[in-house]
Amino acid sequence: MNIYFRSIPVLLLFCFLIRPALGMAQSFETPVEYLDYIGKANEQLTLKYMVYLSSISHGKSARKVEKRRLEVLDAIHNTRMNIMGMPPYKGDKSFRDTTVAYLKILNSVFNEDFSKIVNMEEIAEQSYDGMEAYMLAQEKANEKLQEASKRQSETQKLFAKKNNINLLENTSELEAKMKIASDVMHHYNEVYLVFFKSYKQEAYLMEAVAKKNVNGIEQNINSLQTFAEQGLEKLKTLNPYTNDASLVTACRNMLNFYKEEAKKSAAISDFVLKEENFNKIKKKFDSKPSSSRTQQDVDEFNKAVNDMNAGINSYNNTNNELNKKRAQALDAWNSTVKRYMDTYVPQQRK
Repeated sequence: MNIYFRSIPVLLLFCFLIRPALGMAQSFETPVEYLDYIGKANEQLTLKYMVYLSSISHGKSARKVEKRRLEVLDAIHNTRMNIMGMPPYKGDKSFRDTTVAYLKILNSVFNEDFSKIVNMEEIAEQSYDGMEAYMLAQEKANEKLQEASKRQSETQKLFAKKNNINLLENTSELEAKMKIASDVMHHYNEVYLVFFKSYKQEAYLMEAVAKKNVNGIEQNINSLQTFAEQGLEKLKTLNPYTNDASLVTACRNMLNFYKEEAKKSAAISDFVLKEENFNKIKKKFDSKPSSSRTQQDVDEFNKAVNDMNAGINSYNNTNNELNKKRAQALDAWNSTVKRYMDTYVPQQRK
């Protein structure tokens, strides 16, 4: 007897599953019923997960949808209890037990790995290393899920073979959505890390400017120049998603701005030096009574004033130009990311 049945999909990027609306089956007369019960559990859980993934991909942070993670844990527990209650099919308990083991791994990932990911999200923006670690943690959690899902799928195939069931390998709409979401996010993460490294380095430069730390300004200018150039080289190696190079282009524009900013920030560093020099000369000049000031003192002070005024003009012009270009580049980057996500990440509401 050849019975055709759809195989359970190997779950893709972050296939975190949620509660099934299945009642407890008391008995299974055919192997198809047995497969169908477990298959529907996975399908309904995956559907709910897509709601979670869609929420994150369309602008909500993991922290904001933390309630859904807790719902996942509750759902995995209930599903696991249901599957554990299934009898072996004609003495074969391998498929049931593999599914239970799979759900146990899901529980571990959600209760431990993903809980850490939620906490890491709060500090990821503070440094490039933090962001890289955050994304690496996501990848490691995903690897655990994929490996567990693969083992379950292999056991299902063995069960089907024993019972003369031919599994249909055609991809469901839900599977297709998950594959798309996986590929879309992979490309975004690659490009975002390139962007974020220079973006964060610029923030360090701004901090040094605010503190008027000349050595810090110079060091961060050099680092920004280096990171921007390295990022531009890295972008050349990244393949666009479905021939859509919009993210890469927007990131390249940001990095070109950062290169320009590093070059023009010399005027900012020069102004800080002139300001330091002016303050020293002014302090010295003010400390002398007017009757004691020499012509040399007056000339030195006037020169410092002129240098300071010229420095202020150069600083303001440079700062205004950079602020305008930065805002334009960031607006273009943010709008490109939003358009990319809205276009390619499947929306899943229920």
